[in-house]
Amino acid sequence: MELRTLRYFVAVAEELHFGRAAGRLHMSQPPLSRAIKQLETELGVSLFERSPGGVALTPVGAVLLHEARALLAQAARMRDRVAAAAGATAVTVGILGDSTDPRATRLASAHRRRHPHVEVRVRETGLTDPTCGLHAEVVDVALTRGPFDETGLVVRELRSDPVGALLRADDVLAGRDSLKPADLADRRWFRFPEGTDPLWQAYWNGGEPREGPVVRAVQECRQAVLWNGTVGMTLLDDEPGDGLVVVPLIDMPPSRMVVAWREGDTNPAVRSFVRLAIAAYAPVDPRVA
Repeated sequence: MELRTLRYFVAVAEELHFGRAAGRLHMSQPPLSRAIKQLETELGVSLFERSPGGVALTPVGAVLLHEARALLAQAARMRDRVAAAAGATAVTVGILGDSTDPRATRLASAHRRRHPHVEVRVRETGLTDPTCGLHAEVVDVALTRGPFDETGLVVRELRSDPVGALLRADDVLAGRDSLKPADLADRRWFRFPEGTDPLWQAYWNGGEPREGPVVRAVQECRQAVLWNGTVGMTLLDDEPGDGLVVVPLIDMPPSRMVVAWREGDTNPAVRSFVRLAIAAYAPVDPRVA
């Protein structure tokens, strides 16, 4: 059983859709389907229940998902420790999915200038893990958003952004100048899977328990609204695409962009990355820009 095959399996198990998993893995769907089928043949079990609408994990598949995540995390730690022992310098950065912030580009340029020989490994994660793998020890530092369980972590705020309600353009509330979460109390909201950090889940659900479709990625949030007429929260300056609008939400605290790392981490590459991140995300004086 190869690690690559396990990565394929985890992608399908988390996306519950072969097409989306193939896109996430940057490969076409047929070889992914063949790899999963071969894995099932090798193990002699069915890992997924297949239907025209997608796939669902079998009980055996759920067990393998738990074990595969742990094994892949251990493999990543082993790779990093071997590289460190060999004298190689690298830092693994977790980034919350669909990150298009221009200041991240500024940070990448600054880091490249300062540390041209440090290898930066980027691990983009979905919306189910706001720590981007810090608690699982698969990344060294994360550029992400709060709130989340900060136990064992050091978190520094880089900036805060106002949020809005994501609606269909033809929604009866789409023309409002602003909304409160209470205005959406009787609506179905997109929500994250069971087991997601409760602080994170509560914030993006407007502070209340919600009912609605489960999503794992930014694009899934938008599609849930577009196809089902559900609602949810997003950044106010988000460009949601055709058929969708963002209406300012008042009575909601802004979304905090943060850099986070593990307590006690003395890796100088991590410390330097944090300093550069704080500088890259600092407000720019328009008189100087």
